[in-house]
This record gives sequence, C-alpha cells and structure tokens, in this order.
Amino acid sequence: MARGLVLCSQTRTIAKLSFFLSYPKLWFKPHRHHHPCYGPHNIPSARVFCHCVNSQTLNLVDMAKYNEAFSRRMAMAGIKHHNSIALGVSGGPDSMALCVLAASWKTEGLYGVDNSGKFIDGLLAIIVDHGLRSESKDEASLVGNRVSEMGIRCKIVRCDWLNGKPKQGHLQESARDMRYKIFQDVCMQNQISVLLVAHHADDQAELFILRSSRDSGVLGLAGMAFTSQVFSSHTNFCNNDWKNHSVLLVRPLLDFSKEDMYKICQGSNRDWVEDPTNRSPLFARNRIRASLGNLLSGTFNSELQAVISACRRTRIYVDQICNSLIKQSITVMDQGYAVINLKTLNPSKIEDICLSKFITLVLQFVSQRQRPIRGSTSKLLLQYIRTIPCKISLTAAGCYICPAPGSKGFEALVCCSVYCPLPSNAESFRTFSNVEEKHCFSDELEQIIANGRSYSNNNLVTDSSQAQFLDMRSQSVLDEARRLDVISESTYRNIISLQREEVSHFKSKTDEVASGCESKQGTEHIAAFLSEPLLPGQTCYFMNRFIISWKLSKEISSNWFRGEPLSLSYLQGDCHCCCVNEDEMVAKVRTMIDADWLYLAELTKWPHSDNFEATRLPLTGKITCLDYSRLSAKVALKSLKSIPVAARKSMPLLVDDHGRLLSIPSIGFKHCPCMKASAVFKPRVPLGGGHSSFL
Repeated sequence: MARGLVLCSQTRTIAKLSFFLSYPKLWFKPHRHHHPCYGPHNIPSARVFCHCVNSQTLNLVDMAKYNEAFSRRMAMAGIKHHNSIALGVSGGPDSMALCVLAASWKTEGLYGVDNSGKFIDGLLAIIVDHGLRSESKDEASLVGNRVSEMGIRCKIVRCDWLNGKPKQGHLQESARDMRYKIFQDVCMQNQISVLLVAHHADDQAELFILRSSRDSGVLGLAGMAFTSQVFSSHTNFCNNDWKNHSVLLVRPLLDFSKEDMYKICQGSNRDWVEDPTNRSPLFARNRIRASLGNLLSGTFNSELQAVISACRRTRIYVDQICNSLIKQSITVMDQGYAVINLKTLNPSKIEDICLSKFITLVLQFVSQRQRPIRGSTSKLLLQYIRTIPCKISLTAAGCYICPAPGSKGFEALVCCSVYCPLPSNAESFRTFSNVEEKHCFSDELEQIIANGRSYSNNNLVTDSSQAQFLDMRSQSVLDEARRLDVISESTYRNIISLQREEVSHFKSKTDEVASGCESKQGTEHIAAFLSEPLLPGQTCYFMNRFIISWKLSKEISSNWFRGEPLSLSYLQGDCHCCCVNEDEMVAKVRTMIDADWLYLAELTKWPHSDNFEATRLPLTGKITCLDYSRLSAKVALKSLKSIPVAARKSMPLLVDDHGRLLSIPSIGFKHCPCMKASAVFKPRVPLGGGHSSFL
C-alpha cells in the first residue's frame, strides 16, 4: 500500500487529481499541513491518482543531487550496475521516487535495455495487489502501466488469502507479511538477489516514536537496517550443496525525507498514488504520522534524526561484539544443538546489552524462531549465562538450556525444545536443474555482501565510548540525549508528548492482543507434531532445521557396519529385502521420544541366527531384516551415548503409517538395509541472523 504522509509547510506542490473509478477530476492546492491530494475531513474509499503539472511557483528540482546520493548508497550496499535488482512498488510517491532513481542509476551504468529493446536490463518492479478492495486490480494495472512507461519491467501479483482476508486490526501487519513473502518468491523465480524498498527518514522517525512508546531499548530505537539479509521459506539444491535462498533487502532512501519523495516525482514529472487507508487512525503508524506532520520542522526533524543516528552507532557496536563472541565461544553440532563455552565467553566482562543480544542470537538460531526476547525472559537468560559454573536447566524462547555433560558446568547446551511452539514442521523445497544450476544466483549475493562489508569495515564503532546509549531504555535514551545536547528541551518535550499519546492507545489493546497470542500459541504447539507422509525420493524441510529425504535401493551394499566383528556376507550380491514394497511404503517425520531409544535397546536383545545365510528365504533369494535391524540398533546406541539426552529429543526420525520406527538418520539407524535416509542440519537462518548493516 502507498505510504501517505502529511506534507510539511514548505511544500509548494500543485497536483492535478483524478479519483479513480467513481470520482470526477478535480483541482486542489494543498493547505498548510494538509495532504496534497485531499482534505482532512473528506477521505475517499478509493486511491487518489495524482498528476504533476507545471507551476510558476514550483521550484526547480536538483535531480543530480538526488541521483548522486542514491548512487552513493548503492555503492555502500555493495551493489554494482550489472547486478539484477527488484523494486517493491506500491505506486505511492515513495516507491515511484525509488523507480525514478533506480532507473536513472541503472542506465547510468551503460548497461542499456534488454533484448526486447523496451525495458532496462536487470530491473524488475514487483507490484502486489492485496485484493482487499474491489478496485485494487485496476489500480495495480494502472500503476504497472506507469512504471512500464519508465522502462521498468513489471510483475503484478495478487494475494491469495488462503485463510481468509485479515481482520481490520491486523490489516497492515498481515498485508506487510504477505507483501514481503511475494517479494521473496518473485525474486527467487527470477534469480534476483537484491530487493530495494522505499523506506525513508520520515518512516524511521515514525518507527522511533512507535518503539519508544513500547519502551524499546536502544537496539530497537535504531530503527530499520540499511541492508539486511532476508531468508526465504524456499530451500534449493544448487552447485551440489543445500542452499537457503536469501535476498538482500536494501533501503537506499533512508537519508531522504518524505518531502524529497514528492520533489523527485515532480522533478521527473512522474505521477503517483495516494492511499486513503494510510490516514486511518485505526493504525498506530498513521496516528504517529499525523502527529509528526505538525512537528517535522527543521530543528525537530534534525534533532530526532541525530538521536536515531546515535542509536544506530550503538547498534553497530553491539552487533560487532556479538559476532566476535559467536566466533569465539559457540560450537554448532550436526545433531542440531549448540555448545556455549562459558570460560571462553567470560560473561562477567561483557556489557548486559551485548550479552543479552548474544544469547538471543544463539536461541533464535537453534529454535529458528525469530521472535524478539524481551522482559522477564531476557533477564532470566542473562542471569543464567552469568552463573558459572551453571548447575540448573531452563526452558526459554523455544530452547532447552542445560549444563553440558562432563563439563562441570563450564559449558552450556542450547537445544531445540519440542515442547514449545515451533515453526511449521515440514515444507517442500525446489531442486535446480543442471541448466539452472549453472546460473545459480547465490554466488552473486555473496559477492554483493562481501562488497558491502568491505565498506562497513571502514566505519566500525570500535570503542564503547562511541556507543552513547548502552543498556538504556527509551526514556533513558531521551534523557541522555538531552544531557548531551543532542536534542533541545523543546524537542525532548515534543517526543515525550508523542510517546504518551501513543501509549494510551497501546494500553487499551494490550489485553485483547495477549488473549489472541495465547490461543495462537496453543495451535502452533499442536501443529508442530503433525506430519504429512513423505514418499520415496521426496525431500522436506523439518522444523526449519533439517533437510530430510529417503529412498529404497534395489541393491544392498555389504559395507553398512564397518569395524563390526560380525560378518554380513549374506548381504553381498544382488539380493532384495522381502519386507519392502516401494509402491506401498510411506514415511512420516517426527521428533525422537523416550520410547524410541528404549526400543533400540530392546531391539539389540532380540534373538538372532548364528548362521546368517539361513535368513535368506528359499527360492526367492530375498532376506529378512531382523538380524540387520538388531545390528543397526547396536551401532546407533553407541552413537546416541555421545549425544546429550536434551539434544536427542529434537532429532528427526521416520516412522511408518502405524508409528513403527523406520530410521533415525542422524545416528545411522535403519530398520531395513534397502532404505537410504538422510537428515542434514541446515537451519534456514544462520547463526547471527545473516548480514545486516545499520550505517
């Protein structure tokens, strides 16, 4: 949706308006603090389409200045002119300004047009039709035509609300989630590694007020990242390796104001869309936007941005410390858990904010739940990690934390807890063909990130004295900013007033939101243990953590148990198992339970034949699996002894339709020698959360 914002008083815009569908063409000149397209008391239900026209009062726009600033930010992100880029486009002044600057930047690189001779090569605009209004399809088409006129290829995607359209109270949040999911899907389909979105400085100001009203810490007050690696729900097999597809989300307009967006559209004579839903007081951002409209004077705006910049420097410092701590003190195990070396970590020497962020990153990685950890849970984890040697266990944020066996409390295990709400348990993935594999775009993204990091390394915050607001909540940040003369007394009072106004709205919704979360949490917990059948040759992503596949083999190898004294000569040659019928056999995936390893122990005690050759069936030459499964269980139990009990519970296994154990791939157990199963620990989001920059 377009992000409408009340223009400040310096604007000299004259816009020709056409109300799409049922509204006649009208002319308006905006009044002070009013939106350029409609008055405060008469908001149409359909979007308003604005057309720039010449005016004697319109100042000339210095487009060279904007193009130069945009080019500089693209270089900071590590993006080159030849890289393929997608643009998130709503048709509002922000995204249309982004289209103008991106098109100019691309053609500046002399890469020209594509083979059709019509569109700029390597540039794709993604327009999402949310389908929440009857006229949205026609509006998306009109926006697409306007963007195409700029030489930018378009892809219009309509939302498919499988569970019904979102309710009014969650409309903007649901629409945003759906929009970014579509952005990622389209980028993957077109092998595009970079997505540009049009967030700007005024959006950062709104977010600062919103988060400060929720008593956010300094890391939250740093606002949106300049660049961040966003990981898709899709998993790919590319270049003989499993790769989680990601897109580099870039916000190149964070140094620009909302007024700049209008000027860029005017300077390039481009039309835009105004969405009246962006003025509805039902949504927190809209309320804050309306209040800020009367305050974004030169002094207030510059001082507020100065506070945000100081918070971002603090965020850069904390992220640097956390990355260093992860490299020094974390060991990730193939079975899906992490080990923290508390001696190496030395928590007593680390600031609370850095240690809290560090443990949050570790827990989010192991559980693959990217929710923030706040309040009492954060304090509990901080207290736990500072206690050396650790002697107790606890469950928090989707993880089970306990002392590592044999470490005397100087190492802590972080295991995924299957008793907490978890991500969706199984998803299919895409396999690239040999032709596509040659054009795998993950290498391009890695190079872009490397380019961006080389720039960031020259702007590191190496001294804690440069991080002004360590361990401060929102009120403390403002108090310290006033003490350091970053903001004046007037700006301080105005920010506090905005906070209080939004807090009153927020508290009235707290009970309703809390009750909704409780019911949703229960549903997630039940869904985590459901599983669709996995057919031979298929592959699934289990709990966002394990890539699981299995198949049946016609020939049986004799090298299953190397090092075992028992001979399995009967498995040599072309022999087949009598208990396997590929047409009938299916498997389901679930996590390990106590009964599974008790079953393995019982299996090792089953009687077996002294003469293995006797297990061949007469005439057919087929074999039974009894002796094989007994020996496989024996080997598996040896492997299990090296895995902590807490970590075993999140290991995936395969069972048949009747719940009988077929395989535990992580430790090599299989009930049948004809079965080949694998479980590769490949978390969707890597440890540390992937690349991001708050420059």
